[in-house]
Amino acid sequence: MGEPTNQKPNRGPSCPICGRPAVQDARPFCSRRCADVDLGRWLKGVYRVPTDERPEDDEAAGPGRRAEDDDA
Repeated sequence: MGEPTNQKPNRGPSCPICGRPAVQDARPFCSRRCADVDLGRWLKGVYRVPTDERPEDDEAAGPGRRAEDDDA
């Protein structure tokens, strides 16, 4: 029959910032505050996606560069 398990019951996703249960209005966070904390971390560069590419210099030619820039 049903054997007891040592697992916690699934109560839904938890907030990635503080661990409290997520609420529908701020999902996947528990509040607007935790959502803002997460956004601030992204904007400050705390979270990064690793890559092997090197950053381009401002002087290097790249997409979005205008022809008039070459004359300067």
